[in-house]
Amino acid sequence: MKFRVLQDNLRKTLWERIDEGGLTGLRLAQQTGFKQAHISNFLNRKRGLILEGMDKVLVVQHLSVLDLLDPGEVNKRASIMPPSDGEFDNVLLTDGAVAATQPSIASMYVKEILKFKKGFLKKLKAETEGNREQWQRFVLIRVDGHEGMSMYPRLMPGATLLLDRHYNSLKPYRKGEFNMYAVLKDGTCTVKYVEVAANHIILRPHNQSYPIEVMAVEEGKSLGDHLIGRVCHVGIET
Repeated sequence: MKFRVLQDNLRKTLWERIDEGGLTGLRLAQQTGFKQAHISNFLNRKRGLILEGMDKVLVVQHLSVLDLLDPGEVNKRASIMPPSDGEFDNVLLTDGAVAATQPSIASMYVKEILKFKKGFLKKLKAETEGNREQWQRFVLIRVDGHEGMSMYPRLMPGATLLLDRHYNSLKPYRKGEFNMYAVLKDGTCTVKYVEVAANHIILRPHNQSYPIEVMAVEEGKSLGDHLIGRVCHVGIET
């Protein structure tokens, strides 16, 4: 993150405190020892602050540089991805809710690290809709009993699924075969076959004893925003 971005985030924080009535430009000038015009110019983006000036503002307002960092950037930096070695890459296992909503997997959310052959991962084709550049491509989740049985026998309870989060298109991966997707639903993910009718997503189970579910595409979002990724590998313990 660039210094200019930190200054912009500091301005935003200060304006929020001013709008809430807990701070004024005059009071901030008195706290820091700067002239009021100096503070006004900073708040109105007419000038910046040198490093020592930012330090003064942070101290008097009881702020830390961490308060100015973008959460997504923090998560990215905190992501635990040990360097791969030899012919294998490391892939992180996490909860469905994290896989569904977090572009990068922070260390606190990592349950396990599994290894996949680099050659296998490299051969997998991506089919991205929208911007997924910042999304860690491959992640792993485990399905619970309900999700596993709804896709039985393709899945089973406790199965480990490798998700390709750079494949969020309905384009068939193989001709004549249905893709299986992890789909964002109620803040976490469900695993189903997916179809679209008008502005609705149809979630079809493989096990016919389970019901078909229908949910609307959220306003302002596309189908690709709801598709977390294609299931490209299933691991079942026996």
